[in-house]
Amino acid sequence: MTEQTLAIRPATLNDAQALADFNSAMAMETEHMTLAPEVILAGVRNLITNPHRGFYLVAEVEDKVVASLMVTTEWSDWRNGEFWWVQSVYVQAAWRRQGLYTRLYNKVKQLAQQQGDVCGFRLYVEQDNHIAQQTYKQVGMAETHYKLFEEIDA
Repeated sequence: MTEQTLAIRPATLNDAQALADFNSAMAMETEHMTLAPEVILAGVRNLITNPHRGFYLVAEVEDKVVASLMVTTEWSDWRNGEFWWVQSVYVQAAWRRQGLYTRLYNKVKQLAQQQGDVCGFRLYVEQDNHIAQQTYKQVGMAETHYKLFEEIDA
């Protein structure tokens, strides 16, 4: 892969099916969970058409989407700025360990700098996904002292 064949760009509705497929694959790989295809596709389309909720970036090699991530925001009154949450990270197996996540994350940081009020970046990762945790550490992220709690309306 050369820099000429790699493009990092915002996702469009044309990418929705690939993103939904990535999310489904990630859920199965990391949590052994099957997502409802119609729900995840609707969720992806919803985010793309409502940019106030966040955005996706895709890594494209020779016009084929091979990796992606999603960014959503959280306002911090403590910092008077936004945290950008990196979510739904997926790199196709054949493209892993080639720096695609690093390039996607660097693009996120560049966009945040342009926005001007982003105070940091956060993500959550499955406890047993040690490879992903190493990747996040390698790009400069550190594990926090926070634990994640949730209540899901099922």
